[in-house]
Amino acid sequence: MFEAFRRWRRRRIIERAGLDPALWQQTLAQLPFLRDLTPAENERLRQTVILFLHDKSIHGAGGLVLDAAMPLLIAAQACILILNLDIDYYAGWVEVIVYPDEFVPTMEYVDEDGIVHTDHAPRAGEAWLQGPLILSWADVAPRAGGEGVNVVIHEFAHKLDMLNGDANGFPPLHAGMNRRDWVGAFEAAYSDFCRRVEADEETRIDPYAAESPAEFFAVLSEAFFEIPAVVHADYPEIYAQLQQFYKQHPLARNSIRSRD
Repeated sequence: MFEAFRRWRRRRIIERAGLDPALWQQTLAQLPFLRDLTPAENERLRQTVILFLHDKSIHGAGGLVLDAAMPLLIAAQACILILNLDIDYYAGWVEVIVYPDEFVPTMEYVDEDGIVHTDHAPRAGEAWLQGPLILSWADVAPRAGGEGVNVVIHEFAHKLDMLNGDANGFPPLHAGMNRRDWVGAFEAAYSDFCRRVEADEETRIDPYAAESPAEFFAVLSEAFFEIPAVVHADYPEIYAQLQQFYKQHPLARNSIRSRD
């Protein structure tokens, strides 16, 4: 009974949405990693974006005033992660706060010796457990050339990671996925990537991935959607795990485009 009501509610929200078709096409055109979606995927993404914008409050802070295009650009990037999952993966919180540029939150943390430190480092994005997601608009805008850096995908990957507690690089896996395979693939790849970064090796994947297992998962998620060929070439086991987790195969989309 509840499932039938939920499907009815979602259909009503989608049918009543006033999403401007021209603005939607403009949004897709700005995001290179969405250009290879099939018509069916495009429509599924559009519907997911409508549900996302219905459920979430996206507002500016620090003097930033959002126009109609800005929330749509954020939502499209956020929803590519759950294209083949469900909008409920983003349940339990409602607020997206957008600053004009990098913001400086006051963060306290305790080190291994029990000493409390205060962190005033500027940030382009931040995801809070069961709380808001914060973005810098200056870093939301798409980058040319598919650089593999995407702050929206990064922070929303953290939100998926937090579905079973603090972000640690181990989100709740789907039925049929093997916990041992995930851990084995990510531990080996993370160790190798940290070695490469410490050796000052140039990497196509953002070196920030070496900060922690949680950041490795988020950065590899960015790269999975933006530069899938690099992830597949450098860490094929990670690509395979992310392919299962996100239920998508971005490299196949790129291959179809290359043949056309």
